[in-house]
Amino acid sequence: MDGKRFNRVFLIVMDSVGIGEAPDADRFNDKGSDTLGHIAEKMNGLEMPNMGRLGLANIRDVKGIEKADTPMAHYGRMAEASNGKDTMTGHWEIMGLYIEQPFRTFPEGFPDELIRELEERTGRKIAGNKPASGTEILDELGEHHLNTGDLIVYTSADSVLQIAAHEEVVPLKELYEICELARQLTLDDKYMVGRIIARPFLGKPGQWERTANRHDYALKPFGRTVMNDLKDGGFDSIAIGKISDIYDGEGITQSLRTTSNMDGMDKLVQTIGMDFNGLSFLNLVDFDAKFGHRRDPIGYGEALEEYDARLPEVLEALKDDDLLIVTADHGNDPVHHGTDHTREYVPLLAYSPSFTGGNRIADRATFADIGATIADNFGINMPQFGKSFLEDLK
Repeated sequence: MDGKRFNRVFLIVMDSVGIGEAPDADRFNDKGSDTLGHIAEKMNGLEMPNMGRLGLANIRDVKGIEKADTPMAHYGRMAEASNGKDTMTGHWEIMGLYIEQPFRTFPEGFPDELIRELEERTGRKIAGNKPASGTEILDELGEHHLNTGDLIVYTSADSVLQIAAHEEVVPLKELYEICELARQLTLDDKYMVGRIIARPFLGKPGQWERTANRHDYALKPFGRTVMNDLKDGGFDSIAIGKISDIYDGEGITQSLRTTSNMDGMDKLVQTIGMDFNGLSFLNLVDFDAKFGHRRDPIGYGEALEEYDARLPEVLEALKDDDLLIVTADHGNDPVHHGTDHTREYVPLLAYSPSFTGGNRIADRATFADIGATIADNFGINMPQFGKSFLEDLK
């Protein structure tokens, strides 16, 4: 290898692991947000020695994590440029897009007009229609659903319309058809819903269990991403976790489903053992879905430590011509007000076994710099947005 080009890039998005308020945080009502810092305080120090060795605490002080004298990775932080702080906006920007019009969220529930049309077109009544966690809404309305067959509709801080139904009440085929209908009804600017999510479950009152048959129906990215150009250029573009859903399959050559953060790490190690040339792109969703939105800093901290404990097997399996990039897509400070995402810087760590040590990378003005770096590395079309930091990785 000539010190610049990598044969494979492994990109980990630690979903929602922000590293301090962004310069424009006040515009999003997020002044004072600090996902990683506040979790570390609540935990009385985070035990993340492997992220520490990479250089996480060299980006900024994090209680419990030692600064590395010679970080293994190049390290820095990135600000989000797009007008939003949701999952799709963050991920799309990472792959070279700028989102000017933010996706809509529905803190008061969905408009009556949409609910009526869904009821008329599906022949089923709708219960819920409010922001809620997936477990709480089942505790509240699961028995009602069993008795009536009404669909449970709810949303979150993300731009999502979620439809929950018991698999023995609403067969999967029907639930998926209902979600496809909801997708068609919410495509225009009037609703601007990022994702429709089928949320099938089983069980009985007090013992509900969401099944692995979840399915997401996302909008297609508003433009070509770096992954489109990777695929068209003959490179591999492997999606792990919800990555395929986020990009609606665009630019993806292989998709691997996951059930948890730890399953995601298993799948990442699996792809490291594969013979491919291109990108392996992993999202670790539990940080956001299970702990950030539920405002559980202790659970979040324990999940971070569990993730950190899996890093050695990843680092040891990488080859000299591999590049590992670790980042996030937004913040979700579990001690901040509400249950919303938070507008924060995200960490940037770039490591290869070929490095002799890491240096600070200047603050990036957009997440799209990652996509630009990947494009630069593989010699494909550069995205319209983003500036490569490939030359800094020596």
